[in-house]
Amino acid sequence: MQTRRVRRATRTRIGHRLPIGKLPPPLLRTLLARFAGSSDSRLVVGPGLGLDAAAIDVGDRYIVATTDPITFVTGEVGSYALAVNANDVAAMGAVPRWFLATLLLPSQGTTPRAASRLFSEISRACREIRISLCGGHTEITDAVTRPVVVGCLLGECPKNRLVTSAGARVGDAVLLTKGIPIEAVSILARERHAELRRRYPARFVARCRRYFRNPGISAVRDAQLALAAGGVHAMHDPTEGGLSAALYELAEAAHVGLRIEEQAIPILPEGRRLCEDFGLHPLGAIASGALLICAEPIRAPVIVRRLARGGIPAVRIGTVVPAREGVRMVTRDGHIRCVPRFQVDEVVGALARGPAFSVRQL
Repeated sequence: MQTRRVRRATRTRIGHRLPIGKLPPPLLRTLLARFAGSSDSRLVVGPGLGLDAAAIDVGDRYIVATTDPITFVTGEVGSYALAVNANDVAAMGAVPRWFLATLLLPSQGTTPRAASRLFSEISRACREIRISLCGGHTEITDAVTRPVVVGCLLGECPKNRLVTSAGARVGDAVLLTKGIPIEAVSILARERHAELRRRYPARFVARCRRYFRNPGISAVRDAQLALAAGGVHAMHDPTEGGLSAALYELAEAAHVGLRIEEQAIPILPEGRRLCEDFGLHPLGAIASGALLICAEPIRAPVIVRRLARGGIPAVRIGTVVPAREGVRMVTRDGHIRCVPRFQVDEVVGALARGPAFSVRQL
């Protein structure tokens, strides 16, 4: 893990300009406490930090609903939107079923052919994982300069199968599938393709571009296989903000602490190289495709084996501890420190700085 100085999250001051990316957790916590909530007793899981989907009681089962936009990739935006929304639904123990998409298309450069290509892409992605495209909205607008897809996905879940990130229990093993940062590698390979081609061998760049599908940013099978093995109390997928943000979100949702072993965190080779060369911290880079699982310690080896049989590697990276112990990491040199926090996702910040974002000549 890198030792460069990490940008720490800071308190959001009234009138202070917010950074790009997610709302800062302290502000979001305040807004949710003030404005969110419902008196509807059928709302089983409502809004909260670390809770990425809602669960609604419809009698014999739960409907699980989530929404997520795709705003900073230009290629395969429809497939990205479907994948990240399906991850949120699957991480609740539900089967993704119905997808709605709002397509905001720029007034400059949008042609019938471009719109048809986007529809075709979304339709193909839905068919691949047996999801019905059942509605949405389309609009050409001056408000965007590139296509933006806002997805809404509904799934269904038996009442005895629902899990949330709030379910983690003290003593649980913390598992991580695949490794990090999968989505960061995929995004950099697509959005900075020309720069990577100048700096790396073509084979390396090709492997990075394939990260979208191999190891893949979908964690649906990860969740399904883990649940089938039994003993799962909580799941959470690391998205914007990377593994670091996901760990803090999970801890807050469940009112627990986490003790993470730095040495155990699997950092994929292409991800490690890109992060080192471009001065990005892998813990703070968008990481869809991996899945955090909190499970009974006695079942953890069973879950790992079940995932391995399905072609998905997984390792234990830590333990759930009491909340008073915080979210801490045992470093490679044996010290115990807080898991670093990031004001802005490392990749999102790099893209915002423009094409010349590298810090080291290769």
